[in-house]
Amino acid sequence: MTSEEDERGFFGEAQLRPTEPTRTEKPHYHGHRERLRARFLEAGPDALADYEMLELILFRAFRQSDTKPLAKALIARFGSLAEVLGAPVHLLREVKGIGDAAALELKIIAAAAQRMAKSGIKGRQVLTSWGQVIDYCRTSMAFETIEQFRILFLDKKNALIADEVQQTGTVDHTPVYPREVVRRALELSATAIILVHNHPTHPFSITLDHAQTR
Repeated sequence: MTSEEDERGFFGEAQLRPTEPTRTEKPHYHGHRERLRARFLEAGPDALADYEMLELILFRAFRQSDTKPLAKALIARFGSLAEVLGAPVHLLREVKGIGDAAALELKIIAAAAQRMAKSGIKGRQVLTSWGQVIDYCRTSMAFETIEQFRILFLDKKNALIADEVQQTGTVDHTPVYPREVVRRALELSATAIILVHNHPTHPFSITLDHAQTR
């Protein structure tokens, strides 16, 4: 047998020999996720920073990756958890790493928050819970990129009948048509209305006015 044949036989056997099983370690963020969930359950949401709350939300969209850098990038881009949730989908997707699935998760949470805020004033005496009205309006429209003119229609007990966006405009202007406001109030048999509009250039700022219709 030639030396060349010996070499071929040696390397052939070497390739066929079973290798030692490699030990795989869990990525570092697995333990972080468990600790973050535990802290949320034990200490409550107030114990978590905005980016940490975002991490928890993004866990569902990113099951096999570290979400902390992405959560921090979202906060850096928009400023706060509320502003991230209020941002439109096309702006969310401008953040590197945010795709359709992650944007959808964020907008689902935002929609749930709006419904919770609305349920806090639906059917209740709105004028006795002015803080809830302001919180609801901020949740619903404070982070819109164009001005909205919104109307809350109230019954004789000052309870909410309906909440409607009457007009939308530009970044710093929206038209208001008094005739349309009065017509809709009469259709709903509203005895009072709250007029609301947002200020896109100042995301946390909204204006509310109260008026009697009868």
